Amino acid sequence: MYSHSRDFTMDKETVLTHTLKTDGMSTLLGGELPVSVINNNKYISPLTSEAQATDKNVKDDLLSLDRAIHTALSDEVRTITLVGPKGSGKTTVLEKLVVGWAKGEHLQNFAYVFHFRFRELNYLTGMFSLETLMLHHHGHVPSESVPQLLQKPEDVLFVFDDLDQWNHSLDPSARALCSDPSRAASVSCLVASLLHGSLLKGAASVVATRPTGHLKFLSGTRVELLGFLKPQREAYFKGFFTDPVAAKKAQRHMERTLGFYDICTSPRFCWTVCSVYKFLMDAGAKLPETLTQLYVDILVHLVQTLSLNEACSRELVLALGKMASHCSLDLHSSCTKEEMDSLGFQHFLTSVGVFLRVDGDQLDKRVFSFHSQLMQDFFSVVSFYLDRSTSVGVAKMLEKHKGQAKFVDIFLSGLSEPLQRRPLETLLGELNSNLIMDFKCWFKSSSEATLKGCCKDEHHYCFHLLHQAQNESLVKEIISPSARLGISYGDLRLEDCAALNYVVTCLGEMEQLNLYHTRNPTEEQAEMLAPTMGISHKIILSGSSLSPGAVSHLASALSRGFSKELDLSQTHLGDKKFKVLCSGLRDCKLHTLKLQCCELTGGSMKALSTALCSGQSELRKVDLTQNAIGDRGVEALCKSLRHPLCKLQSLNLFDSELTGACCPYLMEALMSEHCSLSELDLSVNDLGQEGALLLCQALSRPGCPIEKLGLKRCELTQSVFKELSSVLRSGTSQLKSLIVGINAVGDQGVKHLWDAVAHPSCLLEELDVEMTGLTDGCVMDLCAAVRASKTLKSLEVRNNSLTNASVPALLRVMQDSPNMQEINLKYNNFCEEVFNMLNECDKIRY
Repeated sequence: MYSHSRDFTMDKETVLTHTLKTDGMSTLLGGELPVSVINNNKYISPLTSEAQATDKNVKDDLLSLDRAIHTALSDEVRTITLVGPKGSGKTTVLEKLVVGWAKGEHLQNFAYVFHFRFRELNYLTGMFSLETLMLHHHGHVPSESVPQLLQKPEDVLFVFDDLDQWNHSLDPSARALCSDPSRAASVSCLVASLLHGSLLKGAASVVATRPTGHLKFLSGTRVELLGFLKPQREAYFKGFFTDPVAAKKAQRHMERTLGFYDICTSPRFCWTVCSVYKFLMDAGAKLPETLTQLYVDILVHLVQTLSLNEACSRELVLALGKMASHCSLDLHSSCTKEEMDSLGFQHFLTSVGVFLRVDGDQLDKRVFSFHSQLMQDFFSVVSFYLDRSTSVGVAKMLEKHKGQAKFVDIFLSGLSEPLQRRPLETLLGELNSNLIMDFKCWFKSSSEATLKGCCKDEHHYCFHLLHQAQNESLVKEIISPSARLGISYGDLRLEDCAALNYVVTCLGEMEQLNLYHTRNPTEEQAEMLAPTMGISHKIILSGSSLSPGAVSHLASALSRGFSKELDLSQTHLGDKKFKVLCSGLRDCKLHTLKLQCCELTGGSMKALSTALCSGQSELRKVDLTQNAIGDRGVEALCKSLRHPLCKLQSLNLFDSELTGACCPYLMEALMSEHCSLSELDLSVNDLGQEGALLLCQALSRPGCPIEKLGLKRCELTQSVFKELSSVLRSGTSQLKSLIVGINAVGDQGVKHLWDAVAHPSCLLEELDVEMTGLTDGCVMDLCAAVRASKTLKSLEVRNNSLTNASVPALLRVMQDSPNMQEINLKYNNFCEEVFNMLNECDKIRY
């Protein structure tokens, strides 16, 4: 059958001719034949999970699938398993591997390459030796070379496709494995023995499969196929369309309407989409806006190619629907001819090839299966809506398919809308209006309950159905004021982003977009959500890890939108990404920016200062807690505080690695007539006496706007407390809240503040003297100050050394002072015997 080479090695020319032989034809749903892809130089290597993890794109060959296989096989690895979903390009990869070897391009360390398909091996019955299997089912090798082959197994590579279709177990404990290549055994035994290394030990294997239970029995290297991500899809579209303008238009449309679905990573699906888009574009027709519209266009096109009348078309689609339900509900991946006859295909067996995969040469032994779960689910829904006699309602139908059909509910929603189902009805007749109404009633009632709850997955489910329906009035009807849209939607998939964005843009605004703890949101996800971010009053991204691309889209959304608050706390933002964000802060409506623990330094404060002074920034509150801002960073910020266009009113620099060296800049800023800062927190910074006294000078300036000042644990002294007292008694100070806890000044130092509180010019409403070393000796001054003050409402005295002796006086003063709302006495030296006394006043916390 094949010519033999003289040196008794495998005839590569014969292998090449056999592999590149066209068997069958490319179909709309089945994808382009691997042979056609290879012959026409249209091969694009699918992306691997390893390549994605290192951020490699389609042009980076270093970690491509092909390179991963070649590298592994040139090492000590003897088994490589390629795992990927249906249509991810596994078969094409294997055939390209064999063709490349036959052409001498790679893997020349192997003298023999045997290519088997498990789907075909299933049909082999009887007993074979390995020698017989190789000779009779792979005639590319001359019989004279078999002894040489068996003596050097390291020169042999087995390529196995479709492991998931294998009908036998690979469990080595389930059977005795064989080791003699001349001994006859069942094909299932030969395969298991080869893959476990007991037969032809040292030979290498490349196995391709969908996720399957067989994988647990395979050792070696496993490579996960992701298929085509956006860069690969772009390259694919350029290769498919001869017109670059058409290619760009088609690819952009796919990314906008479908690119967020996992199925778009499938090269086969990309072929289907390109084919559909091409005939629609050539006909001047509108491209589909949803997955449902795409499959309506596909079904209409395929049925029209058969030239059937309406009745026959309807009968065929109903039969395909019965088959889909049979495969889904009974967990069958395929149907025999007998099963097809029982499902109503007697008159259509010669036509079903346009819809189904058909395996087998003889009619009676042919096996029929759907090319994808998507098409199977679509036929289930179309036939359900077509059936005028069914008594099964939507809820029962969904319950039956639960866990088995991923897209049934999506298609139910899409086909419930007249615009999307109209082409189908033109071809097949009207769908069952009662079932459509039943779906709408079910959807409204279930969504109402779902959206009042706090389960984000159930919210996303509702959004997906709304997105597929493409009905803005339905969105506004379903999303009532009672819907809890402010729950955390963190860790969204790309398709979740698309659905959420559609819903929010239909609503026109969102009170709170909560994306708390979103791990590694991609640039694509941020781009998809940018419109939603722009129309959300509050955005929560705390605890997330943002890429530079995601930050860029966030900045753009802020500059175009009307968001008022942004929380980026604990996002590991860093200076580089923060500077990108600042480009959006220069012209935005944002009022509050939370940046706690974002790994910022003083090096990025110039960019923030520039934004604050732009004249277009509405920022009023910035929280930089626990960032290494340093004194130079404060210097940059103080320039903006002196600027007439800066509107900042609150600045939090808690634990920002400051020293007294920053205080001259702060003093100059606070003494500026343009400074509008009313809240300043400098707590947990080593300002010391000299620095704090400079601040007191600024606070004493008439017109100084500071109303709330935090100086907790700032190494303050009694002299500083004395100056603060003078400021409070000056009659010009606007201070209403003073936090000076964790400064060891004792009773004597805090007495200055009690004297100030008692003064009629003092406006203090809140005073925090936690852990300042207070004893019972301060209580008389404390009580006198509280009684004299007309403004004091809250007093923080926890973590001091007050004892039981102070309790009666404190109780009386709190009961006698109507202005006082709370005193916190926790963690003082009280015994349980006074707790009942403290309970008499609900304004005392202890």
